[in-house]
Order: sequence, then structure tokens, then C-alpha cells
Amino acid sequence: MNASFPLLVSVAVAATTLPLMAVAQSSEETVTLQSEGQDLVATLQLPEGNPAPVVLLLHGFTGTRDELVIPSTDEGVFERTADTLADNGYASLRIDFRGSGDSIADFTYESTTFEGQISDALAAIDYLEKLDSVDGDDLYVIGWSQGGVIAAAAAGRSGKPDALALWQAVGDLDASYGGMMGEETLAAGKAAASDHTLVATLSWGPEVSLNSAFFHGIEALDPMAEIAAYTGPLFVTQGTADTTVLPASADAYIAAHEGPEQLWTADMGHLFNVYSSTKTLDSMIADTLSFFDDHKD
Repeated sequence: MNASFPLLVSVAVAATTLPLMAVAQSSEETVTLQSEGQDLVATLQLPEGNPAPVVLLLHGFTGTRDELVIPSTDEGVFERTADTLADNGYASLRIDFRGSGDSIADFTYESTTFEGQISDALAAIDYLEKLDSVDGDDLYVIGWSQGGVIAAAAAGRSGKPDALALWQAVGDLDASYGGMMGEETLAAGKAAASDHTLVATLSWGPEVSLNSAFFHGIEALDPMAEIAAYTGPLFVTQGTADTTVLPASADAYIAAHEGPEQLWTADMGHLFNVYSSTKTLDSMIADTLSFFDDHKD
């Protein structure tokens, strides 16, 4: 970690909140872009006014672009995030990675790989840079969980985000995926020949089919090398009660990164406590926005 950029730590999530602007009208549309010649479906949300700074939202493992539905509000975590972004003058693009959500015209989830998702994120960044309705020169990225490690790689390989937020980003792939699907399944996937399909039973119940290339990607991808290549501002969040992504991952991202950075922690699990209230999530969104505001061009 670069000594010229001291680590900032916020533990009490209620201590800082972002004053919201007066709620303004925003528009939302479904758009289709291309990644490696295949369709990538996304939601583009625009606030009123001139082309706005824009945030790319990257969902997690087996997720979709709206993300987990919050029981008390019946909206997805990324839907709520996009609305808050718009209320504060930011446009956003939330994508379905190929094989997820509505991005299934050319691809099934079984074919998902880390490198494929990184390509999707880079394609989305290129799309936003060329889009007249947003300010593509003022671009930010938020990635949650698996979306976090994809965000780290996309930022490191492109160098384009003006700031990057990793929300409970997977850092130790073996620990996280071994916990989610079991050590035996993880080992079998890594040992499987190319183009072999395995069915993994996830710790929260459902089964998911994955190609061996997904497991080989767990061996090949080095999240800390990816974030080390990104020297822009970095905002890392971590739940002290998270058992899917252990707190050591957040510390490792901070240690590997050279540049302005902030570590934000809260007493929460991997899902931001949304099954009890939106208080923690809203505080995290607000502090993420404050970090972006502080690092605008």
C-alpha cells in the first residue's frame, strides 16, 4: 500500500450519510450491447439534465442485473442503488453478464467463465465511453461479490474507471467458492478435462451447472495482481459477519492496491442485512457516492 495515501476506515455505518439531492425524474431503458460478438442486455438509467457521470454495476455469482430482491421494498439491491445514483446526478448501467438474466440469446450460464465476464465488463466500459447520453469520461464501477473481482480485473486491465468500489469482493477464490459449493466439487471441477460440465449444489440450496473452464479460471485468476494494476481511487467494503467473503479479502485488496483508498466496514453479512432493513445498504451506497464525489475529474 502506498504510504502517501493513508488508509481511511469507517466502522460506524450510521456516522456518515450523504445528503440526497431533491429527488428528480430519471429515465430508464433496456439496451443491448455487444461483447465478443454476442448480445449483452443491460438497463441504462439517466438522471435529468446534461450528460451525467456514469456508474457501471456488476452483479455477483448466479445473480442478475437488478440483484437480490429486498423483501421490505420489493426492489433489487442494484435497482435501489441505481435510483439513488440518479437522485444524486449519476447515470448508471447495470448489465446481465452473458448467460445470466436476459443475456441468454447466445450463451447459457453453464458456459460462464471469469475471463468471459471480464470481457463483458470491458465491453460495457467501451460502450459507455462512446454513449452520447452520459459523460463517458467521468466513469465509475461498482462490483458486488464475484462482480467485485470482475470489476477489479476490468479496472486493472483498462485503467479507465475514475474510481472503483468493491462491495464484499471475492478475493480468495478457493475459500469463497469452496465454501459455496463444497471443497470436493471445487477440486473435481479443477481436475476435470476441458468442456466437462459439473453440477454444483450451492450452500443456500440451488444447483447450478458449470463448465470446467469456470473452475480452471479459479486457478488462473489472481485478484490481487489485477487490483495492483489499478492505481485509481479504490473503495472497499466488508461485512464483519460475512462468511461468503471473509474480511481478509478486503484487507488483501487494500494491501495490494497503490493509490487513494478507503476501507469501509460494518456489522453485516454478505447481503448487507437487507432481510432486516435497508439501513446498512443505504449507508454503504451513500458513502460510496461520497467517495465518488471526492474523486471526480
